[in-house]
Amino acid sequence: MSEQSQIGVTGLAVMGANLARNIGRNGWSVAVHNRSPEKTRRFIEDYGGEGDFTGTETSAEFVAALARPRKIIIMVKAGAPVDAVLAELAPLLDEGDILIDGGNSHFPDTRRRTEEMEARGLRFLGIGVSGGEEGALLGPSIMPGGSREAYAEVEPILTKIAAQVEGIPCCTYVGPGGAGHYVKMVHNGIEYADIQLITEAYDLMRSVAGLSVGEIARTFEQWNEGELESFLIEITAKVLAKQDPRGEGPLIDKIVDQAEQKGTGRWTSEDALEQGVPLTAITEAVFARALSALRDERAAAARTLAGPEPTRPAERRELLDDIQHALYASKVVAYAQGFQQMAAASRANDWDLDLGAMATIWRGGCIIRARFLDRIKDAYDAGEVTNLLTVPYFRDAVASAQEAWRRVIVAAVEQGVAVPAFTSSLAYYDGYRRAPGPAGLIQGLRDYFGAHTYRRTDAEGSYHVRWPQDGEEVRTDA
Repeated sequence: MSEQSQIGVTGLAVMGANLARNIGRNGWSVAVHNRSPEKTRRFIEDYGGEGDFTGTETSAEFVAALARPRKIIIMVKAGAPVDAVLAELAPLLDEGDILIDGGNSHFPDTRRRTEEMEARGLRFLGIGVSGGEEGALLGPSIMPGGSREAYAEVEPILTKIAAQVEGIPCCTYVGPGGAGHYVKMVHNGIEYADIQLITEAYDLMRSVAGLSVGEIARTFEQWNEGELESFLIEITAKVLAKQDPRGEGPLIDKIVDQAEQKGTGRWTSEDALEQGVPLTAITEAVFARALSALRDERAAAARTLAGPEPTRPAERRELLDDIQHALYASKVVAYAQGFQQMAAASRANDWDLDLGAMATIWRGGCIIRARFLDRIKDAYDAGEVTNLLTVPYFRDAVASAQEAWRRVIVAAVEQGVAVPAFTSSLAYYDGYRRAPGPAGLIQGLRDYFGAHTYRRTDAEGSYHVRWPQDGEEVRTDA
């Protein structure tokens, strides 16, 4: 066993334990610590043979077990628990030591903590880690932000334990302050949209096309062999194929239709509102989860609210093909919106995000890994991208899918099946491609009731009409 460990991990729930095991398996000595000493002892008993691990029971013992400059990864629940760990560890550390928050922290908290730790002479990193418990153990996608100098010292460890795609690690420096956790937040927002779109496709196949759960599972398996290939499509097929271990029939029919959320999708939507980025697909996915939570109200409404009588389509095969195209086009919109949001945040915060690199590190390990991330990487490598929808590959793919996309939404509306993510994605696409749009009326109304002024298409300056008085137009910026 090494005299002092090269890195420490505190917080040994599933993610923290698996990340520590990943580091140990790759040859680094690791000191491990948990608020509950019993969990530390259990970790050593269960996994001590996988690497050079040192179990510690107190914070002081944990810090003493680490070689300087100390490198500590904190894997606890976001929010107050992170602050509590920092408050306990910081007084025990020396100038230049590195603290790394590997949880799902909100990026403003990471920005604040960076400043607080720097004031103590400590270096701080906020890293997004995606891939769930399996990814943490076998290779996640890692999004580090904070001190570039500190990242350079832990880069050999992080790039080695990350997922590898074509020999390239799914880990790269993102930017200063809270940039790493910001990118992870947007990743999770895209994940929300992706899951909602898949769920709507499932609902359409079952409620409109009339497929059995087993047939839908096989359909997703087939789709995963083409352009829709992704981790989420792959596991959708597996979830739907799972039979109820307590009885007959598919397990999906026994799972309560009430989706939960941990907040990252909501944070993404809130930030988009602050940035002025139209994040329709992700926001509708958040609202869909909120609506699903009203389970008792929905059950009561089902007995009283009118809707169309469901019928089966005449040609089921054509509908399935349309759903496949609609799903692909809507997913492109969700990713396009997410990358627009990151671009806006990069400009606002002077982060200088390399969006092509973000696509690269999302190709493996993470929840939203998908085949077309290679296309996104290629687009950013080729030059500046205003919107992914305007990149020739995605432009042409969405154009070829749009008729099917529209037919699917019409079928859903006629059958009374809610598809908010499909519909809002198409609405964004149609709104983005229109010039001019109808927003001039919004400005006219705002000027009427609030004298908010408007600009003209044929002249410079701002104008106001004295609507209730003489109806005269006056220039307000002259």
